[in-house]
Amino acid sequence: MTPRRYSDEGIVLARRSYSEADRIISILTKSHGRIVVLAKGVRKLTSRKRGHLEVFSQIKFQASRGKSLDILTEVETVNNFGEIRMDLKRTALAYFFMEVIGRTTHEGEPHRELYSHILENLRLLKSERKLRTLKNNFIVEVLTSLGFWPRGKVLPNPQAVLESVTERQISSARVGKKLIT
Repeated sequence: MTPRRYSDEGIVLARRSYSEADRIISILTKSHGRIVVLAKGVRKLTSRKRGHLEVFSQIKFQASRGKSLDILTEVETVNNFGEIRMDLKRTALAYFFMEVIGRTTHEGEPHRELYSHILENLRLLKSERKLRTLKNNFIVEVLTSLGFWPRGKVLPNPQAVLESVTERQISSARVGKKLIT
C-alpha cells in the first residue's frame, strides 16, 4: 500500500490554470518521475505557494494522494534560476528544456539521470555563451538517456530526431529559434 502523503524534490515543467484559483502543475521529481499535482488556491494574491511554482524552478514539496490528482500541500523554492530569467534567450532555452522533458517522459516513471542532467543544464545556462551547442547537447543527452538514440553514436540533426520522437514540433523551439543563434 502506498503512503497517503509524500515529499520529494523536483523541477516545475509546466503549469496551467484550473478553476477560479487553482493551478495544475507538472513536475519532474527526483524519486517519482514526472507527476501532475493540483495546487489549490495558488492563484489568489494571498497564497504563500504562489511564487514557488514558477516554470523551471527547483522546489521541495509535499503532496497528498487525491482521487484523480495529487494535492500539493507545501512547497519551498530551492533554486529559482533568477539569472536565467534576466535574459530572454536563456529564458527561451529553459522553457525549451522543460517542454522537451514534458513531451518525452511519461508520468510515474522515475528518471534520476535525467533529473540530474536537466539541473546541470540549467546551471550551465546561467553562464554558457554557446546556447545552440548547449541546446543540441541537451537534446542528445535526453534522447540517449531515454533510449531513443544509442549512446556514443553521432546525432547529425538533434532537433529533427527529437521532433520525430515526439511526433510534433516543440512549440517553444519556434519562439526561441530566432533568439538562439
